[in-house]
Amino acid sequence: MIVSHLVVKNWRNFRSVDVPLTERMFLIGPNASGKSNLLDVFRFLRDIAKPGGGLQQAVSQRGGLSKIRCLAARREPDVEISVQLSENERGPTWEYSVGIKQQVRGYRQPELVYERVRQGNRVILERPDDDDKKDILRLTQTHLEQINANQRFREIARLFESVLYLHLVPQLLRHPEAFVGPGIPDDPFGRNFLERVAKTKEKTRKSRLRRIEKALRQAVPQLKNLRDTKDETGVPHLEALYEHWRLRGAWQREDQFSDGTLRLIGLFWSLLDGDSPLLLEEPELSLNPAIVSRLPALIFRLQRQRKRQVLMSTHSADLLSGKGIGGEEVLLLTPDTEGTRVQLASSIREVRDLLDAGLSPADAALPHIITLSLDQLDVLADE
Repeated sequence: MIVSHLVVKNWRNFRSVDVPLTERMFLIGPNASGKSNLLDVFRFLRDIAKPGGGLQQAVSQRGGLSKIRCLAARREPDVEISVQLSENERGPTWEYSVGIKQQVRGYRQPELVYERVRQGNRVILERPDDDDKKDILRLTQTHLEQINANQRFREIARLFESVLYLHLVPQLLRHPEAFVGPGIPDDPFGRNFLERVAKTKEKTRKSRLRRIEKALRQAVPQLKNLRDTKDETGVPHLEALYEHWRLRGAWQREDQFSDGTLRLIGLFWSLLDGDSPLLLEEPELSLNPAIVSRLPALIFRLQRQRKRQVLMSTHSADLLSGKGIGGEEVLLLTPDTEGTRVQLASSIREVRDLLDAGLSPADAALPHIITLSLDQLDVLADE
């Protein structure tokens, strides 16, 4: 099941967003246009639905509702999110919608304006209901986060709580002990990535590492025999045999791998790890352009095998150069005085005409982004 449509109002950079989504989406836009913030909508729903999470914690982790609400909201302060979920192309199976505001008095907690669930044409949940009106405190929690309340639509809760976000930072993976203090919830930057690998069932772990090694050989021809291991203290590691001028090569561990190798391992592992929606930020970082240009096809093959949705932000022309990327797979983010506009590349006439003429999204859509970014730099030059 995938998120097939997204509607957002007053969320961070976005005054209003209303876009269809496909199994694979590329988010492009100038710096600070809100690509990460748009992906954060899905993380927010995950943080509500996950065990130990909830509405209050999800809002608090983001600095409170005032930090989430779009500055252009003015007299419409409610934050609203609505998603349609589909099993196939015949139409949405589920629709989940939530509106949030801040209490005017008391503890000024976030509370629900509404919470709705539909299955096809049937209304499953409509809040506030009579019980909510008798006890307003109930509106500080969604039914999505409550096991005793979400039984009729638990399929939605399970999808949201399984959303995976990974933006692996190689330095964190190589030297996790150098970064003291509590870890970030859900480990989005890969500090405990090796522990995650080690906890995977042995048969699954070995199968994934074999597939990753096979894919890595295209980028790092000298690498073979990728495997997991533990040192004398029980700390998990990854190691591989690097072939070089010595007859038998040399074994190296993750602290000797290049940034690009580590990021590819993290990317490939994430693509093979389950069938939940996967959020990626700039997967092209640290990678050779020739490898980057092949990522969309690789992602497409792996996601179709596992029937999962992948949404990724990017600045890379190499990533968008593939002729197999359609305009309906590219979201173009354009900053404006009333917040960032989000449009499908295929809905912009001049972009659609170029795509229909056979140009890639890199040639048809990226020039809009490059122009905006260069305009920002011109301001510095003028000063």
